[in-house]
Amino acid sequence: MHQRRNWLQISGRAVAGLTDAFAIVFRHLFRRPVTEEYPEFKRVLPARTRARIILTRDPDGEERCVSCYLCAAACPVSCISMAGEERADGRRWASWFRINFARCIYCGLCEEACPTLAIQLTPNFEFCERDLLTMVAEKQDLLVDHGGKNNDYNFYRRAGVDMVGGKGTHIGEAKTLNIKSNLP
Repeated sequence: MHQRRNWLQISGRAVAGLTDAFAIVFRHLFRRPVTEEYPEFKRVLPARTRARIILTRDPDGEERCVSCYLCAAACPVSCISMAGEERADGRRWASWFRINFARCIYCGLCEEACPTLAIQLTPNFEFCERDLLTMVAEKQDLLVDHGGKNNDYNFYRRAGVDMVGGKGTHIGEAKTLNIKSNLP
């Protein structure tokens, strides 16, 4: 008797579950579809959307990238590669910079790791290709002629590197003191 009652309870719950599922399907059967056709209707993206990567310039028009390799180290899929050199005036720059967008997952870790704000992610996401080799972007493809989100930032002036100005002339830096003036 106990087994029969247990079997009836299980069967009753199964029938109730099926009835609820069919009720939901029947309710949605007569609603209008909510499909949005993508090319005709483009959804408004949030302001912090991360998609295509660009390399920005500082206010003086120089490249911001100093090829510190922090972006390549932070990238979880290793899609960033570069080679760094030093110019005659002592400033470092990336002689070549390459991003494989076919491997990139647009996580934004490279942007967070960049100390010079050279790498920035833009909301432009419409750049798919049939050939994966065309998804590899070189430095010339990534460089833009503006500062991106931070137009006024200059790493060499902010960091206090001596090649841009003398000591004590950088942003937020106090004037140099003569140490010998402190002697008795």
